[in-house]
Amino acid sequence: MGRPSRALLSRQVIARAALEVVDHAGADGLTMRALADRLGVKAASLYNHVTGKDELLDALAELVNQEIDLAPLAEPEDGDWRRGLAAYARGYRAVFLRHPNTIALLARRRVEAEGQLRGYDTLLAALARAGLSAADAAEAAAALDYLVLGSALETFTAGFTRAPDGYRPHYPALADSLEAAAGRGGGPTGLDERGFELALRLLLDGLGARASAAGATAVPGA
Repeated sequence: MGRPSRALLSRQVIARAALEVVDHAGADGLTMRALADRLGVKAASLYNHVTGKDELLDALAELVNQEIDLAPLAEPEDGDWRRGLAAYARGYRAVFLRHPNTIALLARRRVEAEGQLRGYDTLLAALARAGLSAADAAEAAAALDYLVLGSALETFTAGFTRAPDGYRPHYPALADSLEAAAGRGGGPTGLDERGFELALRLLLDGLGARASAAGATAVPGA
């Protein structure tokens, strides 16, 4: 097969190829040369569409954020904001479980991609409707980021490579806990999933309590 012509390139095509490189080769594998090789073009031709690595990462951030479903954050007819926020958090996490290598590239970057800005604005509006102040909503959004991205980046269980009895002589509490968690089923990822759900539930409980306190304070004589 011949190389594609330059006319086939676009910012979107390049971003998609960059995501494929990162998914397969990790964050360190994303270079302009590796990207050009994947597209079957000369590296110089990429610069007709992106000015360099920085703009490439902005395009990559936009592409990944397009996968995050914001629909659960719409105002619920029954007023149950917790269900929508939980669904959003699970979907957000699922995107980065599919693309965990992008976290190292995107988590500490400036937030400039349109999809990122729209996502945060939608989330903050949903938190405001739930009764949080603007400052509390910002802190809640940060907490949700820490929970989602941290849980997508790290697996708690994968680091424990011994059977529980292998820890018991010197670390009995660890052994007992791992054994008991394994008894709840779900295989190697079961504990990770339950840990995320527990953290999400605790976060939602805390946000609900804070929203209720803010509402009570706003009512004269309360």
